[in-house]
Amino acid sequence: MRTLSDDLAAHAGQTVSLSGWLHKKRILGGLNFVVIRDRRGLAQAVISRDEELEKLRNLQVSTVLKLTGQVASDQRAPGGAELRDASVEVLVPVTEVPAIEIDKPINHSPDNLDTLFENRVLNLRNPGEQAIFRLRAQVNRLIRQYLTDNEFVEIQTPKLLAGAAEGGAEVFKTDYFGQEATLAQSPQLYKQIMVGAFERVFEIGPAFRAEPSMTTRHMSESTMLDVELGFIKSHEDVLTVAEDMVYQVLTRLYGDQAALLKSLQAPPLTLTKKFPRYKVAEVHRLYSQAAGQDTTKEKDLLPAEERWICDHAKQADGSEAVFVTDFPIESHKFYQMINPKDPGTVLWADLLFRGVEIASCPQREHRLEQLLKQMRDKGIDPQHPGFKYYLQAFAAGLPPHGGFGFGIDRFVQKIIGLGNVKEATLFPRDVHRLAP
Repeated sequence: MRTLSDDLAAHAGQTVSLSGWLHKKRILGGLNFVVIRDRRGLAQAVISRDEELEKLRNLQVSTVLKLTGQVASDQRAPGGAELRDASVEVLVPVTEVPAIEIDKPINHSPDNLDTLFENRVLNLRNPGEQAIFRLRAQVNRLIRQYLTDNEFVEIQTPKLLAGAAEGGAEVFKTDYFGQEATLAQSPQLYKQIMVGAFERVFEIGPAFRAEPSMTTRHMSESTMLDVELGFIKSHEDVLTVAEDMVYQVLTRLYGDQAALLKSLQAPPLTLTKKFPRYKVAEVHRLYSQAAGQDTTKEKDLLPAEERWICDHAKQADGSEAVFVTDFPIESHKFYQMINPKDPGTVLWADLLFRGVEIASCPQREHRLEQLLKQMRDKGIDPQHPGFKYYLQAFAAGLPPHGGFGFGIDRFVQKIIGLGNVKEATLFPRDVHRLAP
């Protein structure tokens, strides 16, 4: 029966077998030992007999092994125990010298990222690198748990579309049995449709943007959480769900996964249950005064302003998460509701965390006639085939609703404190990378 690495200490004095990958080999003359890696972590085994040591000759890191020996307590070993006088069974030999040393910390400096991603298959075997994606899995789990506990139904929507009905960013086009198709930029139209079926829905899935962006926060394929909820009383209901979800996920993560976060050297959390709110115009004004750069004519926030307002909110309000509200009408998308109290602004807020936007949180326009007017005002033809089923949902009755698109990659990046969103992604896609 196989024993896992973190359970070794519980079997002191017993003979057990470990199976995993060769992580490190140390030949020190009279004292020879190997470190083996499995899904739980690392374990150490002492190789005493020459005939067993000979089995490892010319074998490299990642060789798949089965080691059998007697467990002995030793506080110097990983987990406080090791195998003694271990016998070796080579299950899958690896003789090729690896391109990188996976038993050492992986270099995440900006000038080494191409090397990191080119050797992704190997460096993901490094425990420190694995910790990033173990944490990411916990983030997804906590998000799903929060939303399902609050009666949101998880859905999966198509990623191959007949046209770029939503507009906005450039889209990837492909041939679909003789007709042109595009990859989905988001499930925007579908999640609104599904409010008419379930009231509350969410999806975690890929989004594709053919933007030639080379920044530390953009990719061509990203993982998005999309949430939509119906029967809202006001835009504030949308912000409350986003706020409560982020607060619950972060506080639970920093509690339950404290050791994992510490191993990643993640920054400490500064957060309030109620996130501060600043209007776009207010951020422009405050930043212009602080930085000596006039941004008051900008319709959106500059990246420098996003960083500044997060730093400001952390100091002034005790929160690293902050809402920026009341975006100007120039930024309006056809499906968003114009602020009835201030027609020069939109019922739309961005949620920023540690210097970057992680979510866009608007209220939708649910009134069919007003929606059609807004489409026409923006030069969008409501008769376009891409809108047929979307508008069908409104004609059949949709309640007041809103939602948000939330960047999983950026959220994980900022939780850990990574310098580039690609570092929080298993196999990132950007302008220059389509493999591995």
